[in-house]
Amino acid sequence: MHTIYGFECRVLLQVNRHFYKKLLNLFFRTVTNFGGADITIEAAFHLILLSSGEAKLTAIASGLALAASHIPVHMIKQLFPRKRPYLMIVETKFPANPLQDHSFPSGHTTAIFSVVTPYVLFNPQLAFVLIPLGLWVGISRIYLGLHYPSDVLAGGMLGTITGIFCFCLLCL
Repeated sequence: MHTIYGFECRVLLQVNRHFYKKLLNLFFRTVTNFGGADITIEAAFHLILLSSGEAKLTAIASGLALAASHIPVHMIKQLFPRKRPYLMIVETKFPANPLQDHSFPSGHTTAIFSVVTPYVLFNPQLAFVLIPLGLWVGISRIYLGLHYPSDVLAGGMLGTITGIFCFCLLCL
């Protein structure tokens, strides 16, 4: 277990070491917001209102997946109260006013993957844009020193599974 944690810490520090590069900082501080509550909820809400037919069912599945995915995120954070990397690794660089809750799993990564997965299933061509967006949100969480790689991996898997389930429930 210590070997895995050591590997995670090394990966985190490799990604996080570029924290003060202006263009990377601008990119990651912007892209991370695509997994935040404000943008994911607003996007899901607007897509439900603006779409029709099968696309509307997909939008509803996406919104449902977003809502449903946060229940296990909250439960897992309580069951596995893992401290955030900036609290555990002295060398970690992080933004002012960092998050104070537990790090496992990444809620931002869960949210973005739960929202985009139904759209990828509905129209696979969207995968070329939406999957990289989800990956960049996940990487941004590591870059900002707020999550370990396994937090992001777990969030991505949880969001994807929830998105698949909700899409299958409503659209198939």
